[in-house]
Amino acid sequence: MGGAPAATSAAASGTVIGLDIGGTKTRGVRFEDGHVVADESVGSSNVQNVSREEAALNLAELFARIGGGAVAQVYAGAGGIDTEGDAAALEALIAPHAPGAKITVVHDSRLLLAAGGASTGVAVIAGTGSAAWGRNGQGEEARAGGWGYLLGDEGSGYWLGREAVRHSLRRMNQGLAPDELTTALLRSCNIDDPNKLIALFHSPETGRRYWAQQARLVVEAADAGHAPSQALVEQAGRDLAGLAAQSLRKLGIQGPVILGSGLGMNVVRLQESFKRSLAAEAVTDVRVLDQDPVFGVLQLVAEQEQP
Repeated sequence: MGGAPAATSAAASGTVIGLDIGGTKTRGVRFEDGHVVADESVGSSNVQNVSREEAALNLAELFARIGGGAVAQVYAGAGGIDTEGDAAALEALIAPHAPGAKITVVHDSRLLLAAGGASTGVAVIAGTGSAAWGRNGQGEEARAGGWGYLLGDEGSGYWLGREAVRHSLRRMNQGLAPDELTTALLRSCNIDDPNKLIALFHSPETGRRYWAQQARLVVEAADAGHAPSQALVEQAGRDLAGLAAQSLRKLGIQGPVILGSGLGMNVVRLQESFKRSLAAEAVTDVRVLDQDPVFGVLQLVAEQEQP
């Protein structure tokens, strides 16, 4: 996925901790003078996905691994940071682990754009959830999507997992035997009948992360030639491109567009659909992120220091 960038400015001197807080995990990297000295991951500390108590425990575990203490800055990107209140709530969870540090909390798409080496453009998250965020040369910002799994998250891991369930239930209603995707889904869920998917989907024992993890079954079936799965992955790419195009139009720019997160960085079929859809909108500067978003922290810290 790419290593950490070397220190390129005085703004990266000292100790900086970067946090990438997703729906399934929290990744923390400790930079000393721009170089990685610790890199650890724990469970999610996003309070939209886990309880405040679980988020606090996961952050405590993370800082125990990467170290707290004398830290100049903590720069955190997280999904669901839509208001100043959202940012303040996460900052309050981080603050006890880095006393005296400057703490900045932003939407995680900002990390992605910076990790792609761009200060302007549009970043598209395609992971457990989905969202697009961008900025133009005048400092104007635009968002699209990021509404959460109950309202949107098209093209995300959760969306693909849910669509696998819906595909299986439609076949059941039509009296058709389980196909490759349904068979794989039943095996993964450890059940023996598509009808049981209904109760399992609504069960408190499963949730957003559980169903997002089933996206891999759709990708695997698509790669094996299963036409309905291929259609789902390609639709995911088109939907993600739609989020990017909305943000580009709001900002009055043509790119770059940077695609990242788990699905975006690793699923070639989705990437190809994404690029084709944007090409139809005359957007040609489309990049797939080649390093993890948390490594965008050094650029963001440097940008903060610029007059």
